Amino acid sequence: MAIELLIKNGVVYDPINGVNGEKKDICIRDGKVVAEVKNPTVLDAKGRVVMPGGVDVHAHIAGGKVNSGRLFRPEDGRRGSEPKTTACRACSGYSVPNTFATGYRYAKMGYTFVMEPAMPPLAARHTHEELIDTPILDNATIPLIDNNWMTMDYVKSGDIDLLAAYIAWIIKATKGYGVKVVNPGGTEAWAWAKNCDLNDAVPHFDVTPAEIVKALAEANEKFEMPHSIHVHGNMLGHPGNYEMTLDTYDLVKGVKATKDRPVMHATHTQFFAYGGTTWGDFESKAKAIADYVNNNEHVSIDLGSVILGDTTTMTADGPMEYSLHQITGRKWTNHDVELETGSGITPFLYSGKVSVHTLQWAIGMELALLIKDPWKVALTTDHPNAGPFVGYPILISMLMSKKRRDESAADMHSAIYKKAELPSIDRELDLYEIAIITRAGTAKILGLDAHGKGHLGLGADADVAIYDITPEERDAGKIQKAFLNTKYTIKGGQVVVMDGEVVAAPAGRTFFVTPECDPKLTEEMMPNLKDKFEHYYSVTFANYPVQDAYVPNPYEIKAPMRG
Repeated sequence: MAIELLIKNGVVYDPINGVNGEKKDICIRDGKVVAEVKNPTVLDAKGRVVMPGGVDVHAHIAGGKVNSGRLFRPEDGRRGSEPKTTACRACSGYSVPNTFATGYRYAKMGYTFVMEPAMPPLAARHTHEELIDTPILDNATIPLIDNNWMTMDYVKSGDIDLLAAYIAWIIKATKGYGVKVVNPGGTEAWAWAKNCDLNDAVPHFDVTPAEIVKALAEANEKFEMPHSIHVHGNMLGHPGNYEMTLDTYDLVKGVKATKDRPVMHATHTQFFAYGGTTWGDFESKAKAIADYVNNNEHVSIDLGSVILGDTTTMTADGPMEYSLHQITGRKWTNHDVELETGSGITPFLYSGKVSVHTLQWAIGMELALLIKDPWKVALTTDHPNAGPFVGYPILISMLMSKKRRDESAADMHSAIYKKAELPSIDRELDLYEIAIITRAGTAKILGLDAHGKGHLGLGADADVAIYDITPEERDAGKIQKAFLNTKYTIKGGQVVVMDGEVVAAPAGRTFFVTPECDPKLTEEMMPNLKDKFEHYYSVTFANYPVQDAYVPNPYEIKAPMRG
């Protein structure tokens, strides 16, 4: 018998289908949105706000460095402890929650898909094991490819076709979703005690970060990939880095996309929008970044907005984490993954009484408010780097209320009035725009809209969030409360959250991409690849790929090779 659900009397925000605050019913059968149902269970939304399930474009929720962060910070684990319930396993962790807490807390906020954006290929099995262990959420993960020795060899050779063959192989081998770039060339240079700006040669490879970024973009577009290259640029978190950020965007300006999407997605952009030469003259350059995005179509961004308070920073940008450790004096650890990447972890406290932190907070807000087209922007905190994902409702309430932003700014360091644009910005996002930057736009950026995510059109996945507010609500506190705990979250047609409590915890699905490469290119690339394994890796070539058993609920997306 078909399982049917009818959501009645909701006020629907479904931007992909142009639905902006319309009172309409949503019919669900067997986990999909359908035109009509015959004998449904009826759920009366009573005029509340209804949106598709949230889609997070960038959050570190699984993998080697995330698990290291949990072990590294027992004090954080205790802070987020919650007991077992009838539907839920025991939870721990605040800024680095355990897998169970991650699934439950996202679901309570109305999110049903999360992208883990930084998987070391050698640690792919572990990453997938944690994703399997995360309840409710559909997911995907992007392998780190930029500092990989094979990548730099092919960039140096100038053979984009062989680079594409390698990308196809490693995405298939890891059951990944696309191409992740983190501090291109910089992490490898740091292994030799060197820094690496955009046009500096990487030691022993004689390629520059600029060449790596452009080559990876060109290689990625050899396939009909759902997502563009996912770029964490050079000089993250350094005063004056905004100029390098803009130069990085320019690198792919002439690359033609094979899909209706940007060629580059620039991630946690708040950390790359800094002016000044030192922390003493540090200032916001969010307007320069926003002007660029407003005037170009080849780049999308996510925010990386700061949530004030304690968190755990972690990134494959190992040099940046060591620099942060030196600045703060707090504990630090580093993890190198042979031939591929390296990551660092250190705790951090963002304080509104500190000028730099205040400006960082302002920059995230400014980017969201100064970029005119919300389809180019995704709401993130680079969880947990700028703050835990449970802070999203705070950001939503701020973006929807200038009054709340002004009240918050009044309690912060006075630098916000001298070195930031935020106090002069009157714009307030509406619910339609919030639906874009948290689900419709993020699904399109990831290419998931074609696979049932981010919308409520016929055939879409029946992932629905019902928030306990009406469209007329303007109180920022009530907005924050509503977006923190849904009235209902429906995942695949099943009610998983009711009145802010998790009532069911089904398994999620793992989305992955299979680039379909020319077999001749793969054959030509193989001898070099196998030589690297024989001489440098600690695992054998045959033991490297992720077996099907590590992805028990798969959703495969084919990516044919262009031409």
